Amino acid sequence: MLNSCPHKSSAMDTVPTSLLVRCQSTFSEIITNLANLSFTTGVFPAKFKQASVTPLIKGHSLDKSVPANYRPISNLNFISKVLERLFLARFQAHIVASPNFNYYQSAYRSGCSTESALQLLLDRIFSDSDDGRPTLLVSLDLSAAFDMIDHTILLKRLGCSFGVTGTVHSWVHSYLQGRTQSVRIGTHSSAVTPCSIGVPQGSVLGPLLFSIYTSPISTIADSHQVSQQQYADDTQLYIALSPSDLSNITNLQSCLASLHVWFCENGMALNPIKSDAILFGTPQRLKALAAVSSVTVAGTDISIADSLKILGVTLDANLTFALQSKNISRSCFYHIRAFRHVRPSLDDATAVSVALSLVSTRLDYANSTLYGCPKKHIARLQRAQNALARVVLQQRFHYPTVASLDLLKQLHWLPIEWRIKFKIALLTYKALHTGSPPYLSDLLHRHTPVRSTRSASSQLLQVPRHSLLFGSRAFRISAPKVWNSLPHNIRESNTSSTFRRNLKTHFFSSAFVVP
Repeated sequence: MLNSCPHKSSAMDTVPTSLLVRCQSTFSEIITNLANLSFTTGVFPAKFKQASVTPLIKGHSLDKSVPANYRPISNLNFISKVLERLFLARFQAHIVASPNFNYYQSAYRSGCSTESALQLLLDRIFSDSDDGRPTLLVSLDLSAAFDMIDHTILLKRLGCSFGVTGTVHSWVHSYLQGRTQSVRIGTHSSAVTPCSIGVPQGSVLGPLLFSIYTSPISTIADSHQVSQQQYADDTQLYIALSPSDLSNITNLQSCLASLHVWFCENGMALNPIKSDAILFGTPQRLKALAAVSSVTVAGTDISIADSLKILGVTLDANLTFALQSKNISRSCFYHIRAFRHVRPSLDDATAVSVALSLVSTRLDYANSTLYGCPKKHIARLQRAQNALARVVLQQRFHYPTVASLDLLKQLHWLPIEWRIKFKIALLTYKALHTGSPPYLSDLLHRHTPVRSTRSASSQLLQVPRHSLLFGSRAFRISAPKVWNSLPHNIRESNTSSTFRRNLKTHFFSSAFVVP
C-alpha cells in the first residue's frame, strides 16, 4: 500500500512522507498495528481528523475574487490516507455489489472512467438516433455537493440500503464525526473550526461515501422512465424523443421535479444557473423538434444549448466534435509553442517524455469518442501531432504528408486515426476479459455461428444492424467492427499488456504502409 499511494506530503504530516517510503520495513509494521487496532475497535484515530483546506480555482477564466469559484481541497495526513485505502479495499466490493448502488455511477470504480461513461452516453444517443429518435439531455450541477452531505442521513443509508452494521458502521461513524479544518493560503492559516457536515474533498473515502449518499438518484430516474448516469457529482438525465410524440418530456420534467424535492430533503441544492440542456441528433431530426426550446430545473427555465461540455469533452448537437477538436488543437499548439523554446536545452529522452505529458495526453483523452467523426476534425488533431513530432525531432516544417509520417514512424507514434482505434480495441478487450465496465460489457455479444466452422472459436463479436452512418458510431457497433478486424492471435492475447503490445505492433505496421 505504501508503494501504491501517491507520495505527496501535507502540512498535516508529523512524519515526512519521504521518510515513511524509505523506511517501509519499519513503518509498515507500525501502520499495520494501527490499522488492525482501528478496524477491531471501530474507531478512526482522532489525530487524523484535522484537514488543511487549500482553495483551488475551478477554472483559469473565472474571477479569482469570488469565493464560490474555488474548490476546497483537503490536505490530510499521509498515514490517515493509508488507513482509508486499507478500509476501502475491504469496503468497496460490498458497496458496489449492492443492488442499491447506482449501476451507472462511473466514478471510483475499478475499470470505469470518464471515457467509459462518455462511451455509454454516446452509444445510447447514436442508437436512439438510428431509430429516428433524437435525445434530450439535461446535465445537472450541484452546489457544493461534497460539502453538503448530512452525516446522520449517510449513516442511516449505509445501514438501511447497504446493510453496513456493527463495527464497520461504527468505524465510518467515527471517521465522519469530530472532524476539524482550517484554510491555508501560502504561509497563512485560518483558525481551526469544526466540520459537522460533508466529506473532505481530497480524501480517499469521501468519493465513495458521496456515491452512497446520492445512490437514490438512479431509483428516482428509473421510476420516471428516464435514463441517467453519474460520474461523482456530474449527473446527466436523458430521454429519447419521437418527433411525432413529445409526451416523454413530461416524464423528464416530473423526474427533475422529484429530484429537486429529494435534494432539498437531503440537504443538497440543484444549481439551475450552471445546469444545461441540449438536443442530440441528426440535423434533419432536430429540425422537427424546433418547438422544444427549454426545460425547467428547480423552477428555472433552461434554454436548449448548441453545445455542452461533459467530463471534459465538448459535445455539439450533431456530434460532429468540431468544437472538441478545435479546443484540443488550440490547447496543444499553445503547449507546443512553449515547448519549442526549451527543446534545445533537453536531451532526446526528456524531450519525448515532456511531449507525451504535455500534448499527447490531451490528444489521447477520451479519444475513442471521436470514432466516425468527420475526417477534417481528425486532420486538425493530426496537424497538432505532426507539429509536436517536428519540435521533438527538431525538424523544420515540410509540406508533404509523407515527411510527417516519417517523423511519427521515427518516434514510434501511432497517427490520430489509429490511436482512436487502439483505444476502442483496448476498451473492448477489457470489457470482454474483465467484465468492466459492466455497462459496456453488456453491449457486446460474442458471435455464435449456426453451424460448427473454423471461425467458431475465433472470438468474433456480433455487429448489430444499423440504418444510418450516424448510428454506426455507437460503441455496440464500432467496438465489434474494430475487434473483428484484428488478427486472431491478437484477439486471443492472454494478458492486457500482451494485447497492448501486439495491438500497437499490428496498427503500427498498418498505419505506415506506403500505398
